[in-house]
Amino acid sequence: MTHSLNKCSAQETAACCCVDVGTIIDNEDCTASYSKVFDQRDQAQSMLAALTEKARSVESDPCQIDGRIKPVDNGVELTADFTFCCQAETLIFQLGLR
Repeated sequence: MTHSLNKCSAQETAACCCVDVGTIIDNEDCTASYSKVFDQRDQAQSMLAALTEKARSVESDPCQIDGRIKPVDNGVELTADFTFCCQAETLIFQLGLR
């Protein structure tokens, strides 16, 4: 049985298919984005408030939050970017939303 190592962009070993954490958490991607269409504006505002609270619970330094609510054909669209001071906090935030 042969193993192909070019399926992943990260460097891995054939023995255990492990990835060096430094290649994943390199602090280059510290922004988590969210986008969803809601029926009502108050639903979008409630979601933004909940996401903001979640971001505040994982931040060590203030998270920069850029939330926008705009009308679309079938309701209102919430888009938000959460920029943390480090990528680990971004990952914790994203995992907490699952």
